[in-house]
Amino acid sequence: MGGADKPTLTVAGQSMLTRVLAAVHDADPRVVVGRIPGDFPVPVHVTREDPPGGGPVAAAAAGVALVPERVTYTALLAADLPLLTGEAIDVLRLTLESAPMEGALYRDTDGHLQLLCGVWRTAGLRAALTRVREARGTLHGAPVRALLEHARVAEVSWRRPGPPPWFDCDTDDDLRTAEEWAR
Repeated sequence: MGGADKPTLTVAGQSMLTRVLAAVHDADPRVVVGRIPGDFPVPVHVTREDPPGGGPVAAAAAGVALVPERVTYTALLAADLPLLTGEAIDVLRLTLESAPMEGALYRDTDGHLQLLCGVWRTAGLRAALTRVREARGTLHGAPVRALLEHARVAEVSWRRPGPPPWFDCDTDDDLRTAEEWAR
């Protein structure tokens, strides 16, 4: 997308990041790993992985470090999911509540797990991150799939009408499609 700061791009008048955070409006705390504009309208805790640019697993570790031990569930979400809804998050959380797993992720119609659209037991996510660090020696550059090598996840299908909640915007065409669906 030409080097654009994707989370700040708008869909239906709101930045993609604002839309993702709206899907977890009742989360406490809400943590963003990365930069946010100075005038960002949503109260969040902000952090960065160290060193910056370490990828989504390193970012997940930086974010979960700000989540208190008392928090049972953590949503691990990309910031470019403009069609994500609270209902979609609830489906994952309710699945996890009834399954003896560490996480719950959507499986798309092509059979791919949506690794950055999931809800995790906070303790399970921390344990998986620790095991990835131990296995690799670092989280920097670790693929998100590495978490699945160290955690059991429930695979959830989305069977509701409308766009899939994991639809991410990687191209200008994706952004246009999201805008059409959001209308």
